[in-house]
Amino acid sequence: MSANEDQEMELEALRSIYEGDESFRELSPVSFQYRIGENGDPKAFLIEISWTETYPQTPPIISMNAFFNNTISSAVKQSILAKLQEAVELNLGTAMTYTLFEYAKDNKEQFMENHHPVNSATSISNIISVETPSIAPSSKKKDKKEQLSKAQKRKLADKTDHKGELPRGWNWVDVVKLSKTGSKDDD
Repeated sequence: MSANEDQEMELEALRSIYEGDESFRELSPVSFQYRIGENGDPKAFLIEISWTETYPQTPPIISMNAFFNNTISSAVKQSILAKLQEAVELNLGTAMTYTLFEYAKDNKEQFMENHHPVNSATSISNIISVETPSIAPSSKKKDKKEQLSKAQKRKLADKTDHKGELPRGWNWVDVVKLSKTGSKDDD
């Protein structure tokens, strides 16, 4: 199987496994975030995993740069990332995103045993991530949207409802009008 086929299969599996899980977030088809711990938990943290073009033959990019992690010291972040890298080495060549998220969930207490909340102002300067020397995920160019003038936008807004949809029956024929005009012609 090629790397792209492996990625497509893993993406489909992740979507079905984490469907409805508020802790999981798909940032793009090759980048995912998972919150380990509950929302109010002071020992909760967020892991972001991004696939390279040749993943799973090459390691994914694992990051803890999310704003959610600002209260975690850089030493604890570094320790978590090091332990996750060990898991990556063991699983290299196989789909490992789910395995890494589950490994982090199972070892949350061990990962956060030395955690003492840090003032977020000091931790902003301590942004850490573990990246592989290979190429980052490819960025796709976005197509430019057609620019509309103010008058065009206003006309479009007048035609549509608050959701941007045309009102029900906008292309229906006015039956009442036709029946009235038709009855005059019959006289």
